[in-house]
Amino acid sequence: MTKLNELHDNAGARKGRMRVGRGIGSGKGKTAGRGQKGAKARSGVSINGFEGGQMPLHMRIPKRGFNNIFAKDYAIVNLGEVQKAIDAGKLDVSATLDQAALNAANLTRGGKDGVRLLAKGELTAKVSFLVAGASKSAVEAVAKAGGKVDVIAVVPAAEKAKAKKGTALAAKKAAKQG
Repeated sequence: MTKLNELHDNAGARKGRMRVGRGIGSGKGKTAGRGQKGAKARSGVSINGFEGGQMPLHMRIPKRGFNNIFAKDYAIVNLGEVQKAIDAGKLDVSATLDQAALNAANLTRGGKDGVRLLAKGELTAKVSFLVAGASKSAVEAVAKAGGKVDVIAVVPAAEKAKAKKGTALAAKKAAKQG
């Protein structure tokens, strides 16, 4: 029986890596297995996808899909999840539930444009919400339970940028005149 300190691999089970460029006697010296001259012999050359000047496949194939840069990023919350959090004691029913409260209860993540309330599930508690958006059925379900939903107006990112640019231009003009 072998001892733990006597364990070792079988002979030839682990082979060391080839150290290239270590003299002609090593068999991989001089050109280090890269052949002679040409782009592949040089260092720092990346030719993945290069097809000898022909238009590469990844550029020949048409683009697919669409990425809307003006899309809103809402954190979505369902009424059923809110009710579960209330039952578990994670949410205070007496306070108005906004994005900060829902984040604290681990119901939302992200949502730089606010929270959108959806009607999936059942809500029995009387709760008031302050959200960036809500579906009609969610508003009805909250009203039916005795609560209310206040929808705050979120300024679109394009308008924010435009306003910011406008104030910067006004400040520049004022500096010039003054």
